[in-house]
Amino acid sequence: MEWQRYAACAELDDPDLFFPISTSGPGAEQVAEAREVCDRCPVTEHCADWARRTGQHTGVWGGFAAERGRLVPVRGAGAATNGRSR
Repeated sequence: MEWQRYAACAELDDPDLFFPISTSGPGAEQVAEAREVCDRCPVTEHCADWARRTGQHTGVWGGFAAERGRLVPVRGAGAATNGRSR
């Protein structure tokens, strides 16, 4: 998991940012903030792939939100960046 060393979120002091209480309502702003970090991250594909392979059920991973055991695109700014769809 060498890729984690290059993750934009590794610079942050608060990992809870990536684990909002929900992806709507009050949690929507937190998801948007997490997504901003993902949008500048060079390893989002590795992150999302790891989350899929390990069955993450909560959190924001590589610009995706884990909901009901699968990753779904986070709505809002930057729905597609760097030539890849999320």
